[in-house]
Amino acid sequence: MEERKYDYLIVGAGLYGAMMAYKLTKQGKRCLVIDKRDHLGGNIYCENIEGINVHKYGAHIFHTSNKRVWDFVNSIVPFNRYTNSPLAKYHGKLFNLPFNMNTFARMWNITTPDEARHIIDEQRQEVIEKLNGREPQNLEEQALMLVGKDIYETLIKEYTEKQWGRCCTDLPAFIIKRLPIRFVYDNNYFNDSYQGIPIGGYNKLIEGLLNSCDTVVGIDFFNNSDRLPLANTGRWKELADKLVFTGKIDEFYGYRYGKLDYRSLRFEHDIHDVPNHQGNAVVNYTDLEVPYTRTIEHKHFEMFGDKVYDIPKTVVTKEYPQEWHDGLEPYYPVNDNKNTVLYAKYKALADQEPDIIFGGRLAEYKYYDMAPIVEKIL
Repeated sequence: MEERKYDYLIVGAGLYGAMMAYKLTKQGKRCLVIDKRDHLGGNIYCENIEGINVHKYGAHIFHTSNKRVWDFVNSIVPFNRYTNSPLAKYHGKLFNLPFNMNTFARMWNITTPDEARHIIDEQRQEVIEKLNGREPQNLEEQALMLVGKDIYETLIKEYTEKQWGRCCTDLPAFIIKRLPIRFVYDNNYFNDSYQGIPIGGYNKLIEGLLNSCDTVVGIDFFNNSDRLPLANTGRWKELADKLVFTGKIDEFYGYRYGKLDYRSLRFEHDIHDVPNHQGNAVVNYTDLEVPYTRTIEHKHFEMFGDKVYDIPKTVVTKEYPQEWHDGLEPYYPVNDNKNTVLYAKYKALADQEPDIIFGGRLAEYKYYDMAPIVEKIL
């Protein structure tokens, strides 16, 4: 491609990079966005299979109570009125999420909030007495103190152990600070005022954000010698005045203090010759006998009611958590004490960089939902 001097080189074409490119371009800055994958959009990229927008890197549901954020994303692409109401499956039995009266009616064959509250309070009290005044030392104790034995063992314990690859007794208590319990019949997972999916998929959002700047895909900031020889840590200033970096902060600094830990995911996408496989977008599998944590039937994000039967096939994704190692995609930071200390060392280096902005999940070693990223950059 023709080499020209840009105001900003943006490494990573996910939501953070795309939002930065949009805002900077609106301010009259010239931006080049590069990504090592062969597509734009990062983890919110959708692939059209059998006429269905498949969330290639796991389910993404946009939700916010910030009207400014909601109005902004809808100014790029209109969003639908999808409501997230996942199900949990435990040894073949289905429960509604989040924990609400539908969940409790199924679990204990009860019908009133008072009955549910009584059972939960009784089970919580047993745990509080066992703790005998001390704080919970691990995730298991924390969860039992919040919701009691039945909910914990059916819907939390084995699911969490699959997700993290560790026993709940070995996970820190702070991972589960709170577990919302609703004593109403309401399966809406989010409390936010607004939620939905871009009509036509998330690619429409990314394309709208990036339509006024230059983009190059299939190019690795750290390892390329042909298509854009300037895009490496030493010589990027020949290409742009400033850098926005959304990749792994430890990789940017050559892992000089060691590698940060992540959890990764593996996805299996299957086409089924039926129009409606599981009747819901997301089903969590909360027992250890099933090796994956959840299945996603993508058409339910954008097709409602009988509309799901307009397309004769369906695409279902199985999601398998796994330990991250080189060559895998890092998804979830492991924010334990060891990694928090290690990240602080890299953050201290980043804070000394006058011409580099580090942002997003990997550069800030922090799990982000989509709306807070949009809000932060707006």
